[in-house]
Amino acid sequence: MLTNLPRLQRSLLSNDPWLFLSPHLDDAVLSCGALIKESSRARDVTVATIFTETTAPPHTRAARTFVGQCRAPDADTLFAARKVEDRQVLEELGVRYVHLGLADALFRLRHPTPGSQLVKRFLPELVYRYPTYRFDIALGRISRGDRALIADLRAQVGDLLQQTKAELLFCPLGTGRHVDHLITRMVGSSFPDRVVYYADFPYSMSFPLDERFVRENVLESGTFDQELAAKEAMIRGYGTQAAALFPDGEIPAVPETYYAALV
Repeated sequence: MLTNLPRLQRSLLSNDPWLFLSPHLDDAVLSCGALIKESSRARDVTVATIFTETTAPPHTRAARTFVGQCRAPDADTLFAARKVEDRQVLEELGVRYVHLGLADALFRLRHPTPGSQLVKRFLPELVYRYPTYRFDIALGRISRGDRALIADLRAQVGDLLQQTKAELLFCPLGTGRHVDHLITRMVGSSFPDRVVYYADFPYSMSFPLDERFVRENVLESGTFDQELAAKEAMIRGYGTQAAALFPDGEIPAVPETYYAALV
């Protein structure tokens, strides 16, 4: 049961459509799978995943490490499998899905310069926008080179809101500071009259809450604890990711947390 969130409580009483923004091909279900399952029985739900693609090799060491952790032979194979997983999980839920086709931060290139292809062959870190995970992606410093991408995303999401007629727009709170999650939060924040933020699971279990963002946007929180038993099967549907995210094999049944302004 949700408390303290009038925006979400009011919408739960209707059958108006909802739009969920997912940075990657699992985030919406990881963080909101229970609410998606419950709400999709009575309303049209669309999950729009933003960063769904890779780029041509050679890749950085960080990108190669990620592919190896997912036990995939190469990035293209991995991302093809991830898109299939996402489609199957969401179709099983009766949810519409959209893959927006932008490159994941691990694979996002800087603007090309003369000689960049040659440099890429010998030191790929120099041509990628986020050359490392630990010191670039995970620190939450969004590259200036992503400004045009963010502007384009705002326009695309505005179009999706019109197409879906969504009453609410769900986006990540950005717990964990991954740049793709923060970019998605920036886009969602552009629609203050509709946005609801969700806690980024499982990162919300080990990273601190962005209290400054919550305070500055006057957000209150509420939890949703229905359908948690069914959520584990949804998460396991993302087989390329589940083992890396939950190495001990246990997926905790944690209530989902949502944040919204009191309006």
